[in-house]
Amino acid sequence: MIEIDRIGFAIGKSEILNGVSAQLPRAKMTAIIGPNGAGKSTLLSLIARLIPPASGTIRVGGYDVQQTASDTLARILAVLRQENVIASRLRVRELVGFGRFPHTRGQPDAQDGEKIQWALDLMALSPFADRFLDQLSGGQRQRALIAMILCQDTDYILLDEPLNNLDLFHSRKLMQVLQDMAHRLGKTPVLVIHDINYAAKYADNILAMKQGGVFANGPTQAIFENHLLSDLFDTPIRIHQIDGQPVAMHH
Repeated sequence: MIEIDRIGFAIGKSEILNGVSAQLPRAKMTAIIGPNGAGKSTLLSLIARLIPPASGTIRVGGYDVQQTASDTLARILAVLRQENVIASRLRVRELVGFGRFPHTRGQPDAQDGEKIQWALDLMALSPFADRFLDQLSGGQRQRALIAMILCQDTDYILLDEPLNNLDLFHSRKLMQVLQDMAHRLGKTPVLVIHDINYAAKYADNILAMKQGGVFANGPTQAIFENHLLSDLFDTPIRIHQIDGQPVAMHH
């Protein structure tokens, strides 16, 4: 489980997060949704210890992220950021292989090779494995970064806007992969996502944020409700059932 306890964060005098407390369940997929500027990416960065909180504590799988050694944290938690600066003269297989570094310290064995191949297959990248990153499309590069994160094989997987650059086919495939990792392998994916209908279809749990605070947190069906979503986004939203799936539409 991820336990977020009274987390505050500010840049200068502007408060970004204001006493955020939430529990995100283990072995379930959580989608973090909300309007722009709600603090979604900031919260994800704090969970991943990319930035330190001004106040409060975060525990991931019982580990206090501020107090845990980096190499220990890297074995339980992997993070895909929105902005990734990567060397263009890396090959896809090399990039994905970086995901094994917390486990191998640069001495990969046959088992690591299998994990790398598994991640390449999962993200449909095997045909491009020996290509340089600058020879790929934006969507293929995004899939390579996701493959690297999955290859790290951590219990907790944090993804900031992972559907950026992905077409419909690969967006759907990624959401299915993450859902499967939660339900079948007991992993805990947490993703910041703009498309609330993807969140509704695939996430078990939704953390809705607004103005630097928790607006609502709970099982998807409890959060995916007309009034709640309309208030969250300050726009009228109606949920329709299409082929047995709830679909939110603006009105």
